[in-house]
Amino acid sequence: MIRIAENWLTSPATQRVCKVLTDGGAQALFVGGCVRNALLGAPVSDIDISTNVHPERVMELAKAAGIKAVPTGIEHGTVTLVQAGEPFEITTFRRDVETDGRRAVVAFADTIEEDAARRDFTMNAIYAQPDGTVIDPLGGLPDLHARRVRFIGTAAHRIREDFLRSLRFFRFHAWYGDAEAGFDADSLAAIADNLVGLERLSRERVGAETLKLLGAPDPAPSVAAMRTSGVLGALLPGADDRALAPVVHFEGELGRSPDPLLRLAALCGAEVVGTLRLSKAQLKAVSSLRAAASGTASAAELGYRLGADPALATMILRSAQLEMPLAADVTRDVEKGARAVFPVTAKDLLPDYKGRELGGKLSQLERDWIESGFALTRANLLST
Repeated sequence: MIRIAENWLTSPATQRVCKVLTDGGAQALFVGGCVRNALLGAPVSDIDISTNVHPERVMELAKAAGIKAVPTGIEHGTVTLVQAGEPFEITTFRRDVETDGRRAVVAFADTIEEDAARRDFTMNAIYAQPDGTVIDPLGGLPDLHARRVRFIGTAAHRIREDFLRSLRFFRFHAWYGDAEAGFDADSLAAIADNLVGLERLSRERVGAETLKLLGAPDPAPSVAAMRTSGVLGALLPGADDRALAPVVHFEGELGRSPDPLLRLAALCGAEVVGTLRLSKAQLKAVSSLRAAASGTASAAELGYRLGADPALATMILRSAQLEMPLAADVTRDVEKGARAVFPVTAKDLLPDYKGRELGGKLSQLERDWIESGFALTRANLLST
């Protein structure tokens, strides 16, 4: 018997929610990411609970116990209970009635086996009771322990239910798979045979899933597998992943956290990124990175003009694209530029310069100052 014993599971808030359900005759089974990550020793962010009773009954039990219940997805069987400020998603056992490759029509189910059978990967169909006892209705534990991402049932059938699962396969492999052991061959074959379905996905879903993938510690092997299977070209036409692994390496060299937008900038240009329906801020960040990396400004100048963090990201991207190592003093130069303050203002040049001439003179002096390594003083500059 396998049990998990995590703080999130034994907390008073979690146990109270479970007790309210079970005292009311309902099952309360943790499922999905919270169980998977607990078994892998990874952080848990969301707590999902499956139950055999309908959402209306969940809301009745919560109301009787004085727990706030929010019908966040009641048509799909999901109610969010808020206890001690913590949200718990409670979802009724479900089975798919109809799927079209993008969304599913579901019906409530009676058993854990039915609920498990409609999920995507075996490692996501592992449950746990309120005391932490693990229930594995589909035999996903061996796959989880081997860090093997495998579709439940027939891979092609799972993919045709929701074509986004092809991209999710690579995302899960990047986060939880064993890169050295490689990818499940049947899954890759099914993905390659169903590329046409990717055209039906919304670009918002593709964008969100791509950023989650690129946020993994090292997504390069998964993205390379996406390329060889045809998924990368289908979803991001013209994408080139040659600079991705160097970007990941340089981030590690500098002790930086994974930067999904920097990695996206390494993969493709602004036109392709623009199809992903990202936020305006995200699009601007990728576009700015690509533009700055294609320029010739030094690390110090980039630090001065962009700030330390964007400048370092730019130097990482430029080095990766040029297939060159990072300069040993890149961090020092960037930080020097970020600290520098141009000592001359427009007021210093009045009344000798006005209008367009004033702007031109300021720009000239700023260039001279940058080229001097920020060494020229205000007096030096004004004497020229």
